[in-house]
Amino acid sequence: MIQSRRFILSATSGLALLAVLPASAQESITVASTTSTENSGLFGHILPMFQQETGIEVRVVSQGTGQALETGRRGDADVVFVHARAQEEQFVAEGYGVQRFDVMYNDFIVVGPSDDPAGLQHAADATAAMAAIAEAEASFASRGDDSGTHVAEKNLWAAAGVEPAGRWYLSTGSGMGVTLNTAAQVPAYALTDRGTWLSFKNRGDLEIVFEGDEVLFNPYGIILVNPDRHAHVKAEQGQAFIDWIVSEAGQNAVASFTIEGEQLFFPNAD
Repeated sequence: MIQSRRFILSATSGLALLAVLPASAQESITVASTTSTENSGLFGHILPMFQQETGIEVRVVSQGTGQALETGRRGDADVVFVHARAQEEQFVAEGYGVQRFDVMYNDFIVVGPSDDPAGLQHAADATAAMAAIAEAEASFASRGDDSGTHVAEKNLWAAAGVEPAGRWYLSTGSGMGVTLNTAAQVPAYALTDRGTWLSFKNRGDLEIVFEGDEVLFNPYGIILVNPDRHAHVKAEQGQAFIDWIVSEAGQNAVASFTIEGEQLFFPNAD
């Protein structure tokens, strides 16, 4: 009997302790996001700031944008943070997301061998650059994974009137890091976001061979998964993360992330 009473008292004390802890200290959310936000080191920079301010832990599922949105559709994440605007807007229009918010942007660049066999450094625009790669049948490493970067790449091929195929077109079916490693080993051209490129160390003979076209603009958006679709979604905590990252504090955190003095992402929350 005494032993039982001690157990009851111990359990009651434990419950009392949980009751007095701030609710946020017991909370976490899952964010499905792109490999570029994870591989660049952005999350490692900003998430400790968010957790310190709110007590909410963010667990990141790093995937291509298409996969991240599918994770949201299944209700396996509370928030999606991706970079393929048309797909994001469709996600909301279909009722899987509540509302899309602008967060930040950077740009896509084309990297390739330093001797630039397709002559991209002389291309007038991004469409001409992609056409030159196809015409020369110069090796090109593609993510091939329905990510935001892959979607942007496919749009560029379409604009150039090219259906890429053949031994020169290397589809990795993998994230940006693996694709850049493949490009460095071949060597081959590749389309990448600037943030991942700046944090990528295994460059070998690769360098930036084309940049600056406005069609390479790369915006990122954040969306709360709709709790009306999935009742278990942590809507309050997920919205807290969204509110923070679009706030002055969150936008300053994004802007303060640099590598060797170069800013990787530029805040643009409305």
